[in-house]
Amino acid sequence: MIWLSLLPLLIWLVLLGAWGQFWRSDQQLPENSSALEEWPDVCAVVPARNEADVLPQSLKSLLTQDYPGKFSVILVDDQSNDGTAAVARQVAVELGQESALQVITTTPLPAGWAGKLWAMNQGVEVLQQQGGSPYLLFTDADIDHASSNVRALVTQAEQEQRDLVSLMVLLRCDSLWEKLLIPAFVFFFQKLYPFPWVNDPRRKMAAAAGGCILLRSQALQAAGGLVTIKDALIDDCSLAAVVKSSGSLGNIWLGLTSSTISLRPYTTLNSIWIMVARTAFTQLNYSPLLLMGSIVGMSLVYLLPPLSLAYGCLFAAQGVAVAGGITWLLMALAYWPTIRLYRLSPLWTFALPLIALFYNLMTLDSARRYWQGKGGAWKGRVYPAR
Repeated sequence: MIWLSLLPLLIWLVLLGAWGQFWRSDQQLPENSSALEEWPDVCAVVPARNEADVLPQSLKSLLTQDYPGKFSVILVDDQSNDGTAAVARQVAVELGQESALQVITTTPLPAGWAGKLWAMNQGVEVLQQQGGSPYLLFTDADIDHASSNVRALVTQAEQEQRDLVSLMVLLRCDSLWEKLLIPAFVFFFQKLYPFPWVNDPRRKMAAAAGGCILLRSQALQAAGGLVTIKDALIDDCSLAAVVKSSGSLGNIWLGLTSSTISLRPYTTLNSIWIMVARTAFTQLNYSPLLLMGSIVGMSLVYLLPPLSLAYGCLFAAQGVAVAGGITWLLMALAYWPTIRLYRLSPLWTFALPLIALFYNLMTLDSARRYWQGKGGAWKGRVYPAR
């Protein structure tokens, strides 16, 4: 038990000291963006499927950006049945921004395409037919953008010569289940893709957050367009990978923000469960071996320390208890910067073992859904494995 309890302690020491400093959560855009001599045109492409309820807030945040250059929006209505297109046009009329918004409707989803990527591609094609734009902003319809967000993204891209600049927006964290599970989603994502390594052009690691991606049109063309990832369920990281490997600069940046937020509510355990289970097994390349390794690894790193502490206290095994307690404290300290980003009590950091148990179960359920032919289900569509 001594040696077994020391193993996760060693792993956490390696994670904290040698795994890209992922836990710091310090990759953020500067609050005050420097002025550029010229501000390139930017066009936002917003895929929207049944998003009428959030558009009055999210679309308004786009149409009221303080961007000094030309900024326009193409909203792609993806076969909605809730009046998404009409609501979008009404928002633009109320703001006096009719000329800045173009609403199009997708053609039926062809075989081999994921719905969101097909909608994005339709928007890009329309923009190209109209002369194109130096920058594209791919953003979800449920994102409330800070008024300076586009200006900050472009400044980062221009000053650091980045092909792609992406933000992991602040996810909603109001309900009990959101407080328990949502910050951990961001924490695990950072551990999987350490942002400093993603942002290092010398490393191959690539990732992005689909809610907010600024992309050079030239880089998208160099990567072969969205058709190269047309069936990807994890479209954001797939896009980042092809851009970093074949983009004109091959230079991407991914960071966090506390001012651009997601409006998508996850008020119940089931809503979060579906969100995670949709792509968890996809992340493991549908491999039973990787699934087993992931479950065992998560159990060893997150579940064993509190169990070691309990075992040591119950059976007077002081060394086991100390090792388990120190390891639990280290993981709580690693989780603290993410919890602080979400302005929650530090006590939530000690819930990480319980949270990991939930994520293990969601990952197992993701595999079950895939084997039953239900993998990738989202907004009424079920996609086969890539």
